[in-house]
Amino acid sequence: MNALRYEFEQLSAINYLNHAAISPWPQRTVDAVNRFSNENARLGARNYSDWLATEHLLRERLARLVNAPSSDDIALVKNTSQALSYVAFGLDWQPGDQVVISDEEFPSNKIVWQALNAQGVEVKQVNLANSDPETALLDACGPRTRLLSISAVQFASGLRLNLQRLGHGCREKGVLFCVDAIQQIGALPFDVQACGCDFAMADGHKWMLGPEGLGLFYCRSELREQLKLHEYGWHMLEHAGDYSRTDWQPAKSAVRFESGSPNMLGTMALEASLSLLEEVGMVAVGQALEERVLELTTGLGRISGVNLHSPLNPERRAGIINFSLDGWDTRALFEKLKQDNLICAQRGKGIRLSPHFYTKPEVIESTLRLIRQASGR
Repeated sequence: MNALRYEFEQLSAINYLNHAAISPWPQRTVDAVNRFSNENARLGARNYSDWLATEHLLRERLARLVNAPSSDDIALVKNTSQALSYVAFGLDWQPGDQVVISDEEFPSNKIVWQALNAQGVEVKQVNLANSDPETALLDACGPRTRLLSISAVQFASGLRLNLQRLGHGCREKGVLFCVDAIQQIGALPFDVQACGCDFAMADGHKWMLGPEGLGLFYCRSELREQLKLHEYGWHMLEHAGDYSRTDWQPAKSAVRFESGSPNMLGTMALEASLSLLEEVGMVAVGQALEERVLELTTGLGRISGVNLHSPLNPERRAGIINFSLDGWDTRALFEKLKQDNLICAQRGKGIRLSPHFYTKPEVIESTLRLIRQASGR
C-alpha cells in the first residue's frame, strides 16, 4: 500500500477529502492520457486496433470489479444518469405501476423515475431515518411495485444499505432491483451476483479514480432484451463494423446500449485507474478506507461543538463522513476550509468529508486540526 502512494504525490499541497464528488487521477492515469494524446497527435488512428484492445480490457476489469458473470453484461455509458434512464425508459410500464426509492436519493435516482409520471407510474419515497431502513423499503413494495431503486450509499449522509437483504426481499416479492452504486464501487467491494441486483450503474470519476464522461451499466443478461432501446447507431449492432450489411440487429451483449463511437480518451484513463485498484485489491482498498473513516470520525468526536450526521456503525458506513459545527453556518465553514486548502463538499446537513484508501495520516491530522481551530476550542 505504501509503495503506491507515489501515484498521488501531486496532491501534497492540499488536503483532498472529496472523492465522493470527483477524484484526482493517479499518476499512471495522467501518463496513460499523455501517451494516448501524443500517439494521436503523431499517428492519428493508425493503432486503433490497440485502442479496441484497451477497451476490451476495461470491460473485463469492470466485470471483475463488480463480479459480473461476464464482460458481456457491462455497457460503457456516459454517466449514471444515462444508465438509469436506459432502465426507466426501457421497461414496459403500465398505469398504476409503482417505483420505490428513498427520500435521501441524489437527483439522478429520483428525477428519472418521477419523469415516468406521464405514463401513470407512481413514485414512493421511503424515509430511511430509522434503525431498519431495509424493512422500511421492502414494506413499501406492494402488489403494484415493479421496481426498487436505491443508492448503495447515500450521497449526503453516507448511509450504506444491506444490498443482499434488499436483493433477497425483492426476489421474494417479484420486484426488480436497481442499484445506483456510484458511492460504493471503487470504495468498497461490490458484487452484483451476491446482492442479486438486476441493474447497477456508476460513474468512473468518483471512487474509481477515473475521468468524468465514462461509467458502467450492469444489466442482468436475462433482462437485456426486455429493455426497449431508444438510441441507435453503428456501434450497438451485433455485426458492428460490417458496413455493407443491409440487415441488422442489436448486439446480444450489453454493447446494445452503446449507440455510437466510444469514448477512447476516457477508456485509456479509466482502464489505467482501475489497474491501480486491481493491484491493491478491493478488500484491501475497503479496509484502508475504513481505517481513514474511523480516524476521522474518532477525531471529530473529540472536537467540542462537532455534530456527526453519518452512521457510526461500521456496517452502515462507506467513505463518507458528514458533520456540522456549532456556531458556524455550513456554507461559511465550507468556504473557510476551502481557503485552508481542505477540499471537501457541502452536502445535506453539513460538510462532507470523503477520503480514499491512499489518503495519508498527515492529511487526516491536518484536517482535524483545521476543524479544531475553527471550533475555537
